[in-house]
Parts: sequence; C-alpha cells; structure tokens
Amino acid sequence: MTENAMRHRPHEDAMALVLGTLFVALGIAIYGKASLLTGSTAGVALLLSYVTPLGFPVLLLLVNLPFFILSLVRLGWVFTAKTLAAVGLVSAFSRLMPLWLEIGHVHPLYAAIAGGGLFGVGILMMFRHGMSLGGVSILAYAIQERHGLRAGYVLFAVDMLVMLAGSMVLSLDLIAMSIAGIGVLSLVVGMNHRPGRYAGIS
Repeated sequence: MTENAMRHRPHEDAMALVLGTLFVALGIAIYGKASLLTGSTAGVALLLSYVTPLGFPVLLLLVNLPFFILSLVRLGWVFTAKTLAAVGLVSAFSRLMPLWLEIGHVHPLYAAIAGGGLFGVGILMMFRHGMSLGGVSILAYAIQERHGLRAGYVLFAVDMLVMLAGSMVLSLDLIAMSIAGIGVLSLVVGMNHRPGRYAGIS
C-alpha cells in the first residue's frame, strides 16, 4: 500500500463490479458467436459448453468452486465475497444477454480483438477494486500481490494450456484467433495493472 493510496468508496466498488462483469459477459457473447475460446476458468467453461449439454453460466460456477476455497484461505473473505459476486453476475448476465442483445455474424478477427479488449477491461476493473473472475485470476492476483509478477503475464501462460486443450475441439484458425484475443486481454491487464501504477484500494 502506498502513502497516497485512496480507498474506494462502496458505490465505486459496486459500479466496478457491475460494469466489469457486463463487459466480460459481452465479451463472452461475442466469443461464443464466433466459436472462439478465452483462457482461465471462463475459457474452460466456454470450451465445455461447446461439447456438453450444460450452458456456460452453470459451467462457470461449477469450474470455479474449488478456487473459492483457495481465495478464502489466501486472500480473505472480502476478496472472496467480491469474487463470488463477480462470477455470479457474469453467469447471470451471460444467461440474460440473449434477451438484451441479438448478435448476427461476427468475424473471428474482430471477435478476438473486441472480445479480448472487453475481457481485459472488465478484469482490470475488477482487479483494481479487489475482486477477480475466479479461477486462475485468483492465482494471478495473489501472485502479483505477494511476489510482484504481473497478473496479465501469469494469465497468459496459463491460458496457453487452455488453448492446447481447445485445439482438440476447434479448428487451428479459430485457436489462432483465440490466442490473439488472449494477447489483447493480457496486454490490457499487464500494461495497466502493476505495482505502483494504480494507488486505489478497496
């Protein structure tokens, strides 16, 4: 914590929670329309939604359950409660998105860039307000807070493993576009969320 750190107000945390999860849910909708993958547990849930009858909202909650225990032990109940709320809202918004927005054709390259950017901005907002999207994001946040290794780069390394698994389901061109999207996401988080750059705390 720096001397000039300013504490976020509750309404600022609430706004970051709602807007951040809305951006992520919109990114998921764009990715789903283009049959792309993202990383972390969201990517695992999206991949499973392509090959199982369960929908993304349910799978996202199921995949994240083990990580909430880690979050509670390592990062405390406040961070865990905020992250649980974030995962719940992304699941809810993803379920409601078809009622709010009808997406026609989406070119995979546009989906990779715009969807990756939406993911990155949403996750960045959550990180800066003491929450995450669960799963590997919890690990990345904890590693940065404790060891200073940038969260965006940790996410990128783990996300490549998700892409490897996805290559058994999706075509190589879609995997390549998905990797490009992860690159955009990682750059957004890596450039903007690092020690000393942002002094706000929650």
